[in-house]
Amino acid sequence: MKKIINEIVYDAKFIKGHTLQPQWYKILKVFLLLGLIIGYYLIFGGIKTLVFFGCFFGLGLVLHVVYRIKTKKFTQSWLDFKVTDNDGQLEYQRIGIYYYLAVAINGIVSFVISQVLIN
Repeated sequence: MKKIINEIVYDAKFIKGHTLQPQWYKILKVFLLLGLIIGYYLIFGGIKTLVFFGCFFGLGLVLHVVYRIKTKKFTQSWLDFKVTDNDGQLEYQRIGIYYYLAVAINGIVSFVISQVLIN
C-alpha cells in the first residue's frame, strides 16, 4: 500500500510541475470541467452525468497509466511526449496531437456509454 501511495505522490508532483501545458491552461481546465459537469447535469440529469464522468475519468486514468508506463515514469520520449536531457535536467515539450486525440475519443466513448446504457 505504501508503494502505491508513493507512486501517486510521484505522479501528483509531476502533474503539478510539468511544462507539457501552459500554467493558464492547467487552471482553465478546472473551470472547463466544472462547467461541463454542471451543463451535462442540467441537460441529461444526475445519473447520466455520473456515468459520463465515471467513464471519462476512468478512461483518463488508463490514458495516464499508459503514458506513464511507455515513458518510464515520464523520463523518456514516446509518441507525442518529448523529453530532452540538458545536463541532467529533464525538459518537456508541449504534449501533442495523440494525447488530445485520445482525450477526445475518451469523451466520445463516455458520452455514448452514458446515453446508451442509461435510458
